[in-house]
Amino acid sequence: MAGFKYILKRMAWSIFVLFGLSILIFCIARVIPGDTATMALGSTASEHAKELYREQNHLNEPLPVQYFYWIGDAVRGNFGNSTQTKRPVATDIKEFLPATLELIAFAAILEIIGGIGLGVLTARKPGGLLDNSVRVTSYLGIATPSFVWGILFMLIFCHWTHLLPTIGRLSSNIVPPKNITGLYVIDGILTGNTAAAWDAFKHIIMPGTALALTGIAQSARMTRASMLDNMDKDYVSAEIAAGIPMRRVMWVYVLRPSAIPAVSMIALDIAAMLGNAFMVEQVFSYPGVSKYCLNAILNKDLNAVVGVVLVIGVSFLLVNIMVDIISAFLDPRIRLQGGTI
Repeated sequence: MAGFKYILKRMAWSIFVLFGLSILIFCIARVIPGDTATMALGSTASEHAKELYREQNHLNEPLPVQYFYWIGDAVRGNFGNSTQTKRPVATDIKEFLPATLELIAFAAILEIIGGIGLGVLTARKPGGLLDNSVRVTSYLGIATPSFVWGILFMLIFCHWTHLLPTIGRLSSNIVPPKNITGLYVIDGILTGNTAAAWDAFKHIIMPGTALALTGIAQSARMTRASMLDNMDKDYVSAEIAAGIPMRRVMWVYVLRPSAIPAVSMIALDIAAMLGNAFMVEQVFSYPGVSKYCLNAILNKDLNAVVGVVLVIGVSFLLVNIMVDIISAFLDPRIRLQGGTI
């Protein structure tokens, strides 16, 4: 019961935060210099067309009334039309979002396995060769932006060794799989189109790895520090004295409480990948929602920018709730004490 109340409490706070985010985005969209109708229709549009656009979108109403209409449309998934594609923004997001989700899923798997795995391995023998190597290289991973790694990977694996495809989501000679989930690798496997699945997988290796490297370095350092701290606890000494193998002590008894800070950081980093993928997708011409939003920013496509930002905000909140649930599962004290806001 305590765990259920804890989750409800976090969801209530998340709704409050989402409401505040919607107000912030709406205000920013309204204070940006320039006439909204002119940005939407173009400078060559007639004054009559601009005034009609303002009336249709309630831009002549007071700001509170504008917000009421805007949030009502946003809740229904109506963010208006994109000035780039001339289509509803919701349709564009639905088309481009699966590509980014597939990229983030690959990066997330790498970050979870690589970050926590390296953290455990380095904590087993602190001060050893592996520990010192990971600690030194982790600084490089944290300090180097993801798009720089992407450019480096492209130079090595595309132009020098020709091992991986350079740009896009699929090669031009590959037929896309039937759309089921929107994820080419999954859809290719489900429909038996293994050529498309394998080609799509090769296309996400470089951008996905570039996106994950910073998170791997951070989570490895955090897991290592947390495990070394827990290794000094009395219960660990008792387990070692009882003859339990060190490998089991590390992976079963020490990892669970030590993983809570790393899990929280990894989960929030995964949510942040929607924003961090902007430059990575641009480097690899990967047709995801981040590249779509970057082009919208460069072309002052306000409706598209607002729609994508709201999607990113909702993703953060959902991941936050998932982090709370996972943390409460790993450490019952969190849910029994009601957690902290």
